[in-house]
Amino acid sequence: MFRWDGGITLVQTVDFFTPIVDDPYVYGEIAAANALSDVYAMGGQPITALAIAGFPKRGPGSEVIRAIFEGGLTKLHEAGVSLLGGHTVDDAEIKFGYAITGVIDSGRILLNKGARPGDMLLLTKPLGTGVVGTAIKYGRAPKDVTTAAVRSMTSLNRGAAQAIHKFPSAQVHACTDITGYGLIGHASEVADVSGVTLCLDGRSVPVIDGVLELVERNQTGGGEANKKHFGERVEVSSKISADVMALLYDPQTSGGLLVAVDPSLEEMAFRVLGEREPVWRIGEVMASDGSLVRVV
Repeated sequence: MFRWDGGITLVQTVDFFTPIVDDPYVYGEIAAANALSDVYAMGGQPITALAIAGFPKRGPGSEVIRAIFEGGLTKLHEAGVSLLGGHTVDDAEIKFGYAITGVIDSGRILLNKGARPGDMLLLTKPLGTGVVGTAIKYGRAPKDVTTAAVRSMTSLNRGAAQAIHKFPSAQVHACTDITGYGLIGHASEVADVSGVTLCLDGRSVPVIDGVLELVERNQTGGGEANKKHFGERVEVSSKISADVMALLYDPQTSGGLLVAVDPSLEEMAFRVLGEREPVWRIGEVMASDGSLVRVV
């Protein structure tokens, strides 16, 4: 972030990844929504983008490349973002994404630090995109589950961010988007830098319809890495199944926002957020008990 005189902060982020769906247009849409998410999570408005892409010399064809860029551009236009240019390189594996520039009111920057005991935890998208992506790769994803996952991944976090902007700023204490570290990983980061413990209600965490049936055969390497890295400071109730825990560690692409807000905002939060986006209350913030996350 870079703070300008006059109360405006400039923020720049970058994100790109390999294809996780078969449709090149949809892949471009997902890549754009994912890249924009970091700016929304900080309470900002994305304004410009630079495309970043890598393609093999011997493929894919020009029609596929065009579809990827068109899909991404559609999402940029939806977000009101101007594409200024970009850069492509020769790469053995397809990669695509964007560097995003956004602006934030310096008095309303949202950080992942600042969660307080008593805060309620809100989540704006269901989990499971990593599991579905693996199932797609091996031809094991039912069409309806794939459709639901794509709908989630291509949905911008703009509506949720705009709704949160209507909350009194002093009562929104922390915010982050859920991406590669999974819900537990990002919750652990919030807890660590805030000096608290996040208590998640495993039965209240939303998951994509049909994804629980896919977990056993389609867990990701990223999920296992997240469990290994963050698991030592996670306490889990015996009531929580292994499949649910796998989804809590599941790396997400273009996931939702995790927000810690004062509990006095509950009625307003569900009214204002619910007008724009789905929202679930998934737990609360506790005084630190030595663990970073508790799942009950």
